[in-house]
Amino acid sequence: MEIPAVVPLATWISFCVVFVLALVYSFFYIRHYQSKYHSECSSSLAAIFSLTVTLMSIALVPIDVFVVSFMKDENGNYTQWAESNSTRQHIEDTLLYSYYALYACITVCFFMIIPFTLFYYEEGDEDTTSKQRICTALKYTSCFLFAAGVLLVIGAFVPLQSIPEDKNISNWQEFQFLVNELGDSKGETALYFLVGAITLIGTLGIIVYTSYGMSAWPIDNIRGFRNAKEELQEVQDEARTNKEQRRHIRKKYRENRKKMSSRDKDRLDNLQDEEDLIQRKERHLVTIQKSLWYKCGVCWRPFQVVLGIVLIPMGILVFISLILTSVDRFKHSLGAKTGYVLPERHYPNPIDMFLLLCQQVFPLDYIFFVGLVVYFLFASMAGIRRIGIWFCCVKMYKIRPHKTKPQGLLFLCLIMMCVILALNVMLYTLAPEYMTYGNQKYIPSNSTTPVQCTTAIKDCTMTVTTALLTKFVFQLWFFGACYYWANWVFLAFILIALLVALIKKRRSTIEGEVDASDTDDSDVEPLNL
Repeated sequence: MEIPAVVPLATWISFCVVFVLALVYSFFYIRHYQSKYHSECSSSLAAIFSLTVTLMSIALVPIDVFVVSFMKDENGNYTQWAESNSTRQHIEDTLLYSYYALYACITVCFFMIIPFTLFYYEEGDEDTTSKQRICTALKYTSCFLFAAGVLLVIGAFVPLQSIPEDKNISNWQEFQFLVNELGDSKGETALYFLVGAITLIGTLGIIVYTSYGMSAWPIDNIRGFRNAKEELQEVQDEARTNKEQRRHIRKKYRENRKKMSSRDKDRLDNLQDEEDLIQRKERHLVTIQKSLWYKCGVCWRPFQVVLGIVLIPMGILVFISLILTSVDRFKHSLGAKTGYVLPERHYPNPIDMFLLLCQQVFPLDYIFFVGLVVYFLFASMAGIRRIGIWFCCVKMYKIRPHKTKPQGLLFLCLIMMCVILALNVMLYTLAPEYMTYGNQKYIPSNSTTPVQCTTAIKDCTMTVTTALLTKFVFQLWFFGACYYWANWVFLAFILIALLVALIKKRRSTIEGEVDASDTDDSDVEPLNL
């Protein structure tokens, strides 16, 4: 029987809608942080394209879940169009090649497009021709391509783990079914290894940025910003104090007619720099008080508080779900040498249960799933904006609206790409059953009542994303073990970040607008290293 029109129609419509939304989101996101005075079309296009492709890789997951869920009815039987193995295989292959295409585009963006664009912008000079800029950018980009080639070679020839012959217990037999179904391919393994390396970097981003964003974002929304009028009064008091200190130093040497000491001279220079910063703060605060956005703040302030209150239980739900799944994997998985693969779940998972419940009313589960992804994205962005971009304990760039130079924007895009890829792994930990089987049911051999699919058997069709992930973390168990323990580090960092967020004072009204490293009339982003 042919595939009903509703399946490809719903799939392609969903894919097109998600693509448009991802493109629009990426465009406005990059435009929001892009510098008004230091921008280049090539950098913006590279950032928008890279971010869109990466968002599509995670947006394909709910479509994957929908397709496998639609294959079965409420009685646990395959629908007429999905009874044929060839039909199911055709659909799975289509999704599989879609993932391969997106992952290939991500690696090209990560190792070629963004590095080339970054070095091309860096070589921009009045005395440098476009040909010279391209040649220099290609020379430096070749280093990234060499690194990608090394990772591909390692991935192609790294010894893969297989099912031990002496393991006859049911869990190993069930898992062997999965490995045998997926088969082996050195080319695919090389791509897995390359994407896995990027994902491993993304787990560090999640640990640092997402954890802090999850804690600070809701608290800052509830606290709000400081009152601009009170803050202006404090700045004016600082200005008077600064002026009095400078007057006192000058008066001391004017009366004695002595040469100013180097200590007082440095002190006077520092006070002058402070005065410049105070004047810029005062100008921004006066401008903000006159703005319509600030005057209407009383109206949208309640919505900001409500958002903060809603985000708190959302964070708690994520925290509890991660703990329960991590403990379950620690106690009932097949061990570290299998990447802590869990053939069957034993502990309940709140997010997983809620998604399975929402699947009964289309498309509630997709709305909640997209909301979960958006929550992590905004939490990550909040963390990046508050912490900035660091490398080897050195702060390289600050991320500020309309004041981020192309270099900072491209680094921001790289970090978000890694974080989004790592979110694919974390979402599997948050909702393992939903991500694996959707709402599929099957009829056990010893019963006539359909039950929810929870383990790898022939009567259930696994989603392509989970099949790829499970095979990857088992055969290359080092990555799986790193992902697993990264979850525990992430949970610990959430608690630390929560403590820091509670201790910190309310944010300034002009936070990110004025900084001591800026000049009086510029928004130059990099710090002096």
